[in-house]
Amino acid sequence: MYVGLISDTHGVFSEGFRDFLRPVDVVWHAGDFGGTIAFADEIAAFKPLVGVHGNCDGQDVRREYPAHQYLEVQGMKVLMTHIGGSPGHYDLRAQALIDRYQPDVFICGHSHILKVMQDQRNNLLYINPGAAGIQGWHVVRTALRFKIEDGGIKDMEVYELPRG
Repeated sequence: MYVGLISDTHGVFSEGFRDFLRPVDVVWHAGDFGGTIAFADEIAAFKPLVGVHGNCDGQDVRREYPAHQYLEVQGMKVLMTHIGGSPGHYDLRAQALIDRYQPDVFICGHSHILKVMQDQRNNLLYINPGAAGIQGWHVVRTALRFKIEDGGIKDMEVYELPRG
């Protein structure tokens, strides 16, 4: 499976991101769509969409996209939520989900900071794709794409676009 991962679009899904994500099979969105459900539907019309709602999303998005998703993909357990913190500093709700699901990969957004790192304590790969939108303090907009094969992530690539 070829996955595109974005977060914190805040109502913006630029052509550069569409070009980067065009070859993927599915787009995963780690919350803060930032528009109405119509905006989420626009992304879903582009590629099949799996997502979670974020703290800035309205009730229409929250009805369609849950607070967290647990997926089993190609032999890999994936947990996704919006507010997660980071290894050693997880949000209490995120840590409770990690303890419950014991994922191989934990995905979150919210910080607008791209970070991919191994969490030795929880034995998982931590992924935050940063922010694809223009709202917030970040200077560079980011997205990821990667392949899931044989229970692991391969060929991860980063897309960067200046915010301005």
